[in-house]
Amino acid sequence: MQADVKKMRRLLRTAQGQIDGILKMMDEDRYCVDISNQLLSVEAIIRKANKLVLQEHLMHCVKNAADTEELSEKMDELVKILDRM
Repeated sequence: MQADVKKMRRLLRTAQGQIDGILKMMDEDRYCVDISNQLLSVEAIIRKANKLVLQEHLMHCVKNAADTEELSEKMDELVKILDRM
């Protein structure tokens, strides 16, 4: 993986901390809308991390495969990921 590992770790640790906070909120029987807002924040961080990974994939893996038979395979991989989004 070519993505900025420090940035990825920071994003994922932030998401992890927020998930821990959400679990605590649930234990404290906090207001549902507050919990939902925190869940949306975690989703946003995960989307940002995934975007970073996909950008790096395009800039390195797909670019390196551009003049090879492997390009079609790389493009298919991206289409499958986009279908899941």
